[in-house]
Amino acid sequence: MGIRERLSGNEATAYAMKQINPDVVAAYPITPSTEIPQYFANYVDNGEVDTVYVPVESEHSAMSACIGAQSAGARAMTATSANGLEFMWEMVQIASSTRLPIVMALVNRAISGPLNIHSDHSDAMAVRDSGWIMMFSENNQEVYDNMLMAHRIAENSEVLLPLMVCQDGFITSHSIENIELVETDKVKAFVGKYVPHTNLLDPNNPMSVGPMDLQPYLMEHKKQQQVAMKNALKVIKNVSKEFGDLTGRYYDFFEKYEMDDAEYVIVCMNSTAGTVKDTIDKLRKSGVKAGLLKIRVFRPFPGEMIVDALKNAKSSGICQGMAFPAPMHRFSAHAAIKVAFLSNTAGPLYEDIVTSMFNNNVKLNVINYSYGIGGRDVTEELIMNVYKDLENLKDMSEPYRYLGLKERK
Repeated sequence: MGIRERLSGNEATAYAMKQINPDVVAAYPITPSTEIPQYFANYVDNGEVDTVYVPVESEHSAMSACIGAQSAGARAMTATSANGLEFMWEMVQIASSTRLPIVMALVNRAISGPLNIHSDHSDAMAVRDSGWIMMFSENNQEVYDNMLMAHRIAENSEVLLPLMVCQDGFITSHSIENIELVETDKVKAFVGKYVPHTNLLDPNNPMSVGPMDLQPYLMEHKKQQQVAMKNALKVIKNVSKEFGDLTGRYYDFFEKYEMDDAEYVIVCMNSTAGTVKDTIDKLRKSGVKAGLLKIRVFRPFPGEMIVDALKNAKSSGICQGMAFPAPMHRFSAHAAIKVAFLSNTAGPLYEDIVTSMFNNNVKLNVINYSYGIGGRDVTEELIMNVYKDLENLKDMSEPYRYLGLKERK
């Protein structure tokens, strides 16, 4: 039986870090992730962890310190948001190309400018192809659980890639929810002791990290990164199963909600999924066959599995359109589905799913819904409007749409 507690998303992240007890944490404050290193620094100051805490002068230095620590054989973690992640840009690429399994807590926030400190996914989407594994979290429980699984995934010898755990700024990071914690001794046993694959401090095994890599080798090394990312799919599946056996909370690459007979489906990530679920419950009572596909693992992208998940939906007729990031696919003459992909960055989620459907010979019409930009509230009424659009979709002349946009008077 776990420990019942009430924590914000940032508190849950810091508490998971405390239980993991990493060797090094290097971070620089930026809203809305500031509380994570703040809470963790208290654990360091109180002697509750053995971690070396490095209070750097910038996010670029935070990632640099993590790279140095991980290269020297230490388990390293950090946290940031938005412009902080942008400032890390150079080192984010180096961390992945050097195959260092650093874990980052990313509290999603709009990238400036104009200046906005509230939630959207523009920061995560900007680094989606930087070679990091990316896991998204609907609520505080998922934030905590993803943090506990992160090292097991990233440090696997078949993977050895950095990993970021994403949550929505303020919506989950600062909101308090009931969650169930795992006992610390069980966490330590689950995460395990770090066995480094690089150790610059080992005099018996001299090595260099990040040397010049020119034409004879660079392409092969990039191919190895791609293979490692593909390997992560199997590792994520296995670690999630083991975590479920420990806690009773089983996770997959995505969550299907009311998908068995769904005709109209929204695909989204993070906290919006909760609002969509509540909306679906109401629509189902009125006979609308609405469903949700909530993406949890965005990198590596489980495209073929997503297509299969959508393919299982049932419909009484052929649907002619859908909404974006939302493709609609026709799977057979008698089974079709309208799907809306919600993205607050207008593109990446849609592009990945459309590509996967094309590769699997699935036809689709697409409409894009951009929503929640800069933390704009997403209400059940707005989600209802998406499902209404999908039910009555005829006009495809405007495939890119905004959800909740104020009309100019």
